[in-house]
Amino acid sequence: MSDFAEATVTIVNKMGLHARPASQLAKLAAGFTSVITVHQGDKQADAASVLGLLMLESCQGKSVRVETQGPDAQAALDAVVELISQKFNEEV
Repeated sequence: MSDFAEATVTIVNKMGLHARPASQLAKLAAGFTSVITVHQGDKQADAASVLGLLMLESCQGKSVRVETQGPDAQAALDAVVELISQKFNEEV
């Protein structure tokens, strides 16, 4: 079993990675042993850090690369990709 996984996903919710989705992502990340890092351009953030995620300034249509490293890397990646793909459960 690999201890590293990565994927590129597009932020699809209308308001981008603002405070509420950043909080959701940080809460999700805290549930995994693996370290989850989100990259956008030359910026990167620990997915467990709401402030770090907000500093990425990810808006609708931006692609981010998600890297996971640790014993549950694939499960962590799958969960993050699903959350982003589901527009952070936002209706708008």
